[in-house]
Amino acid sequence: QVRLVESGGGLVQPGGSLRLSCAASGSIFSIYAMGWYRQAPGKQREVVADISSDGTTNYGDSVKGRFTISRDNAKNTVYLQMNSLKPEDTAVYYCQAARGYGVYWGQGTQVTVSS
Repeated sequence: QVRLVESGGGLVQPGGSLRLSCAASGSIFSIYAMGWYRQAPGKQREVVADISSDGTTNYGDSVKGRFTISRDNAKNTVYLQMNSLKPEDTAVYYCQAARGYGVYWGQGTQVTVSS
């Protein structure tokens, strides 16, 4: 069992930056693949970025070059650095941990990009 707690969301102007954090507890963090997903009102949840246990990263097309995912296994935390934010990045952002058939989600954090 893995418990995930996201933080760092908020209101930011277009072009601004935010860093989301996801703190994990309850299991061996380093063996899990971690990911960030988002869901905007009326839309399906979509993958933003993910990072494997060995540090390999992947990004959704809409965030490539603007967002960076990273993990600190010593702190059991995964981060999402978001730069050059756009209004269309507005969504609830969720952290996910996955290993084999086990998939765990955090409660989500709201990111609003608006002037």
